[in-house]
Amino acid sequence: MKDWKAIIGAVAPSLAAALGGPLAGAAVQALSASLLGKPDGTDAELATAIATGGTDALVKIREADQAFAVRMRELDIDLERVNQGGIADARAREQKTGDSATPRTLAVLITMGFFGVLTFLLLHGVPAQGGEALLVMLGALGAAWGSVVTYYFGSSAGSAQKTEHLAAAAAKVQP
Repeated sequence: MKDWKAIIGAVAPSLAAALGGPLAGAAVQALSASLLGKPDGTDAELATAIATGGTDALVKIREADQAFAVRMRELDIDLERVNQGGIADARAREQKTGDSATPRTLAVLITMGFFGVLTFLLLHGVPAQGGEALLVMLGALGAAWGSVVTYYFGSSAGSAQKTEHLAAAAAKVQP
């Protein structure tokens, strides 16, 4: 599995936001500690753990995401603001270069890909051969499509509040 970060994008929003910016190292350490039991795992080790870990890996990723969100809030780091900074940089680049065709083309291709794969799966089910790859592709396209929507429409304040409430609830549950 080459792009394990796409799966993180679909499963763990706080870690995904951090992976795309200056907090990438901290996010990788949190994932590595959760999945591998050590903070210094390599990309290959993380990819293998995610690809072979099944639902246990997904549970660990979600737990790491919740703990990471709580820790960032304790450090007064606003992941949404960090992530929005990257989006603002992309928009500024688009305005500066006058290249509006590239983001729009990518947005259309990602949207068509996501809904195309989703429609295929709804009509035909998961194929016996190559089905896992198709599901990974759907997850990656879903995460990318979320980024497209965020790029063009921004993120809602309600989403930020929901993340805060979930992180607070997770903090209460953990011993």
